[in-house]
Amino acid sequence: QVQLVESGGGLVQPGDSLRLSCAVSGRTFSNYGWFRQAPGKEREIVAAISWSGGPTYYADSVKGRFTISRGRAKEPVYLQMNTLKPEDTAVYYCAAKNWYGGSWSEEGFNYWGQGTQVTVSS
Repeated sequence: QVQLVESGGGLVQPGDSLRLSCAVSGRTFSNYGWFRQAPGKEREIVAAISWSGGPTYYADSVKGRFTISRGRAKEPVYLQMNTLKPEDTAVYYCAAKNWYGGSWSEEGFNYWGQGTQVTVSS
């Protein structure tokens, strides 16, 4: 059974940093994405990474502040979030798929974690 479990969320002040991890069990993937959903808003992609030929992607709102990277075997992907802003407050989800497929759209991801809350507030 495939399982994705996010960790590393929490309550921080503006300007602080957090690192999210995604633990994966059941199989390995070569394409990962981090998405987020703020209250009252649709889920949006934050960043994505591929080690099977796809491009690394960042949403404009996080470029220069967030970094998606490859991790260890059981935690294959991280999201380093620096200079956090109140508008970064959301539930963050890790998602995985086998093939890049030409797009980082949400619909292309087969497996999802349950999410971890990130709250940025003074």
